[in-house]
Amino acid sequence: MQQFSRVDHSFNTEQFLSKTNTGRSLTTLRRGENLYVQGDQADCLYYVQDGDLTLSAVTAVGKQATIALLGRGDFVGEECLSSVRQTRMTTASALTDATLLRISRTEMFRLLQDESEMARIFVAYLLARADRIQADLIDQLSNSSEKRLARTLLLLSNYGNTDGSERLVPLISQDVLAAMVGCTRSRVNGFMNSFRRLGYIEYESNIRIRVKRGLLDVLLKP
Repeated sequence: MQQFSRVDHSFNTEQFLSKTNTGRSLTTLRRGENLYVQGDQADCLYYVQDGDLTLSAVTAVGKQATIALLGRGDFVGEECLSSVRQTRMTTASALTDATLLRISRTEMFRLLQDESEMARIFVAYLLARADRIQADLIDQLSNSSEKRLARTLLLLSNYGNTDGSERLVPLISQDVLAAMVGCTRSRVNGFMNSFRRLGYIEYESNIRIRVKRGLLDVLLKP
């Protein structure tokens, strides 16, 4: 495995990801607008500065699935760094108004080579995403639809993050939640009504969902 050099404290990753420069530009999206579409040329990646996006894919038989929800602090479109894939594997769409930093492939390769701190953060992010994908697969295979929905909502609210941050979840359509959880919309509707009745979630201004700690009870029950 490659050994990263000592961290260069002269490179401020947070500052870098908040500013434009050569190879970097701001992209803004309105709710419902596509960032890119499955099959598009993959020549850059993005860092989400603000807002929420969905990642979805369409199979060869035309079935669409929502793969992930991304928010502030996430990277999207990293397949552009692959030496074997030149097109987008998914469609990225804005769930809310969003602002993203577009980073060209050339600029990202330069950063990974020259800035050890940026490389460390990016590799850690990819490893965390891979771990999440494995956990999602185990969840799909071993848990009920109700527990999968509860876990999805807790993850979307950043519950349990080491930095202690939590956030309101954007009001996601029940069709999207059903696609993520792997059940019907009617079942999601029933579970959401139950969660609300039990005080596990609250709707705020009809645009956000506040997820309460009590939702853990759903995951812990036999």
